[in-house]
Amino acid sequence: MRVAITGATGNVGTAVLKRLQAARTEQGADLELVGIARRRPDVGAAPYSDVEWNSVDVGEPSQQPQLERAFAGADAVVHLAWLIQPNRDRALLRQTNVSGTGHVLSAARAAGVKQVVCASSVGAYSPAPKDRRMTEDWPANGVKGSHYSVDKAAQERLLDVFAKENPEIAVTRLRPALTFSSEAGSEIGRYFLGGVIARLVPRKPWLPILPIPKELVFQAVHSADVADAYWRAVERRAEGAFNIAAEPVLEPNTLAWALHAKRLMPIPLPVLRAVVDWSWRLRMQATDGGWIDMAAGAPIMDTTRAREILGWTPRWTSLEALAKVLDGMGAGEGWEASPPLIPRRTA
Repeated sequence: MRVAITGATGNVGTAVLKRLQAARTEQGADLELVGIARRRPDVGAAPYSDVEWNSVDVGEPSQQPQLERAFAGADAVVHLAWLIQPNRDRALLRQTNVSGTGHVLSAARAAGVKQVVCASSVGAYSPAPKDRRMTEDWPANGVKGSHYSVDKAAQERLLDVFAKENPEIAVTRLRPALTFSSEAGSEIGRYFLGGVIARLVPRKPWLPILPIPKELVFQAVHSADVADAYWRAVERRAEGAFNIAAEPVLEPNTLAWALHAKRLMPIPLPVLRAVVDWSWRLRMQATDGGWIDMAAGAPIMDTTRAREILGWTPRWTSLEALAKVLDGMGAGEGWEASPPLIPRRTA
């Protein structure tokens, strides 16, 4: 089986390469791996070795022929490429994330690929109450105010049209919760806190008071478990949407425990959003207010379908995944061989 992976050097892409290589060595899976990224990794270092690499920007229309050549002979394409930053350049984000998905789908069709597995997100969903779990049939129209959510919803609409027009191609979409690992600590710190504040995060956070709105209830999952779900979707050629999240659900009390906070201080959601957006506009940190909108609106997902159809069970709890990324952020951890995951000390 030949599998092409876009965005193969990022947090999830690196984890997917590890998982597929493990399937090859431990399970005897006959796998040829094709890595696609804007910036080539150190191809002599694991897990980027023994992979056929192509330097392609999926958002650039002129590189469509290169993308088709990279997909040639592939049985499955796993589309992970996505830009988080620079979030001030809305046109660039949409070109890479939405138009780029369209380019990937067109190239997959032209190359005769049998399955497209796309990285969607919990962020694609429409707002939902937090007191019950939502299955994959909950509307995926995004959360207004979040550019990430709006673009993920637009990506979902492209997948809907593509699946309808190409019934011979299996279309699979995974909707993971927030995805963490220690190796992604530096990357996540740069993307969401910025270069200065990320350096101030201690390895073992301790807070006397945690000011947090009661609406901030969400899920998380370790990147290794997300990668396992991708492999299972490819191996079984499973179609449709799959929610991917670990337990427990993270709410203010569990976050206080994880951050070793002595007490909670409930604050109104609009206050937090205003502070975040104001500090972003002043370039004090890297997260705009739309991320607060998405965190407050995104549903709590039911993962029954992934467990029953993919046979998927996470090995890491959500609290363990959160602890890993906080530790990695505090230590400036990363992956030397990957440009996106480069450790803070190296960057």
